[in-house]
Amino acid sequence: MSHPNGTRAAELGPVRWRRATGGGAPGLEFAVLDDGQVAVRSGADPDGPVLVYTPEEISAFVDGAKKGEFDDMVE
Repeated sequence: MSHPNGTRAAELGPVRWRRATGGGAPGLEFAVLDDGQVAVRSGADPDGPVLVYTPEEISAFVDGAKKGEFDDMVE
């Protein structure tokens, strides 16, 4: 089952949301969906819309983050 971007988090059914433990603020939360895609939502708006990515897209992002490719986006 494919979920388009903008789907409300509650419409995804029972999924397990996870977030990074650092930072303290309600950051991004991630959930692996039944079809293997990854949903991303704002922890500040847990009932709000989600963005849905393929595992390959998430892998490319994580790889880039590990390499410091996005370090200029944070203080």
